Amino acid sequence: MTFRWLCGVLRVRGKTDLFLVFLFAAGFAALPVFALLPSLWGFAAASAVTYAVDEVLHTRAPAFVRRLAALQLTRTMRFAVRTVMLLALADRMDAPGAVLVAALAVFAAHFTLVIMFTAVHHAIRRRRTLPVVVRNLDMSGAGIPQSPPALLYRRFLRKLLHLDLPAHAGVLAALAAGTWQPAGIGFAVTAGLAVAAVAALLGQLRRARRMPPDDEVIAELNRQLAGYRPEVALYFSFASVSRDFMYQVNMWIETLEQLDRRPLIILRERASFRYLGRTSIPVVCVPKADDVAQLELPELRVVLYPGNAGKNVHMLRVAEAKHVFIGHGDSDKLASSNRVSKVYDEIWVAGRAGRDRYQRVRHAISDSAIVEVGRPQLSSIRLHADHVPGPVPTVLYAPTWEGWSDDDCHTSLIPMGVPLVEKLLAENVRVLYKPHPLTGKRSRVAAEADRAVRELLRADNERRDARDAQEAEAAIAAARPRLAEIRARLGELSGRLTGDDAQQVRDARLPAGDGEAEWHELRAEWHRLFWESRGPVRHQVILRQLPTLYACFDQADMLISDVSSVVADFVASLKPYVLTNANDLPDEDFRAAYTTAGGAYLLDRDCTRLPEILRSVREPAHDPMAPERRVLKEYVLGPDRPTSMERFNTAVNALAEKATAEQAERLGEGEEQRVVVGA
Repeated sequence: MTFRWLCGVLRVRGKTDLFLVFLFAAGFAALPVFALLPSLWGFAAASAVTYAVDEVLHTRAPAFVRRLAALQLTRTMRFAVRTVMLLALADRMDAPGAVLVAALAVFAAHFTLVIMFTAVHHAIRRRRTLPVVVRNLDMSGAGIPQSPPALLYRRFLRKLLHLDLPAHAGVLAALAAGTWQPAGIGFAVTAGLAVAAVAALLGQLRRARRMPPDDEVIAELNRQLAGYRPEVALYFSFASVSRDFMYQVNMWIETLEQLDRRPLIILRERASFRYLGRTSIPVVCVPKADDVAQLELPELRVVLYPGNAGKNVHMLRVAEAKHVFIGHGDSDKLASSNRVSKVYDEIWVAGRAGRDRYQRVRHAISDSAIVEVGRPQLSSIRLHADHVPGPVPTVLYAPTWEGWSDDDCHTSLIPMGVPLVEKLLAENVRVLYKPHPLTGKRSRVAAEADRAVRELLRADNERRDARDAQEAEAAIAAARPRLAEIRARLGELSGRLTGDDAQQVRDARLPAGDGEAEWHELRAEWHRLFWESRGPVRHQVILRQLPTLYACFDQADMLISDVSSVVADFVASLKPYVLTNANDLPDEDFRAAYTTAGGAYLLDRDCTRLPEILRSVREPAHDPMAPERRVLKEYVLGPDRPTSMERFNTAVNALAEKATAEQAERLGEGEEQRVVVGA
């Protein structure tokens, strides 16, 4: 418990990170001690530790570094502390006054130059901030200059502050040798490099002044859009965009790419681009509402919304288009039948279950506005009949998050997550743990339960036979370079370019059409290597985008989850699944309240039913819910024929034709009115 508490307070994930944090703290605590003793070699060692561990923590434990910054222990402050302690050491070792004055002057000049560099950097960044960010459209006509070199522009503060190293090393070498020539050399190198860096960036500021005005950039974008003539747009906004939210867009990309009509993706937050998946579809990010109004989209007929957000109103004003809420998953949560959805022309749901869910929200949504289109994303999920079980049952535990409020909290992690995993381990099953990306964002209790589950799985992996564990670790280590290589190549193929937003726009090009086959082949290879290297019995904690949720579906013999869209998607596989009934409602009441419970095994809070539930995996003939799952699949997701993609495409075409007809009718009425007025 103490270990988990420390990890939570310090925002670190494991023993290695915790050790580094203590080493970091010990290094800084030792600096004043060795400075005052004085101990030259002790100070040199402690100083080296603080430099090295500080850098490692930025990579391994960024949350801890952010916690330090919140406590005003910023990187700059830490460098300043190290410098002050060095001067104290030099004074205690009777360094000449001239050397101390020179050192103070150089370090003060260095920090001053860092401030100047930062000011120039901010000026360049402001000038290079464009009203739009674009992907897959040729914006070369906008005349955007090249971004400054990455050496000067990216992560500049880290590089600038480290220019004090020559001066630090020079002072320590001088104290050790008893001659002050090394200190002079170190001072000259630090000062010279800092001055050169500021001078080089000032030259880049002149180039940044040639940035085109905002109206010219938008005009060029409109020219490109006029050539592309988009007919369907996916519109997404979220107040706090991160990788955690962008799955709501990424899940629809392949569906959009298969439409008959020309698609466009419109985003509202700049951070969206960082986490947008690979696509050949033109993408436009427009942060300001006034700039959204300047987009010229005369042939746009259908706008699709995967989420409800306040900024949706900026697009809903487009009267020429039809507006559709498609959501980002089909679940029994209240959010899946929100009254706010009434603002859209239509609501597209997967199957009859979605229609019935909205009909229960009385006087809110017209039945004629609801269209059943299936879930095109689920076409690749492996069916139960095609699944090959492993040596031990594999259970995917995928709890939802704690929601925006306690009233909307469906997660099983808080009341029963830890005892559930303990009982799964006692049942000798393999656990794939994939928490919702937002787990622990609002509730500290949920975050602690999440960490406890991860620790249980890690410890159980360690308790396995040492020889097998060594072989498993060797297999993982052998696969790691190739997995990293594939990830890097997937990043290159994704369309996410290096540099700032202006560089992204400058380098944006019309999609060449190549790379798609390689993309799919590499993703398939990555998943194959990942699962093969992990073996069929070791537990896995899945936190990153790869492996995907659907790849975890294919590995699992059974799903345990909460009321969420994950359950509705898993129904497509026809495999056994379990819904957590943390409040121990009577089975009849629970199934009446939640549609997806119709084909589920229900797990009580104390998990007393777990052994009997696992029989459906260990003894496939003993699976009484199998017939219910087949019925539920069609009710929740719609029929297998026509396919979901065909139904979705048909719905887009039908609504686009309806919008075109209504616009033609409005134009005809307007022409008649002008004729009457003219007469």
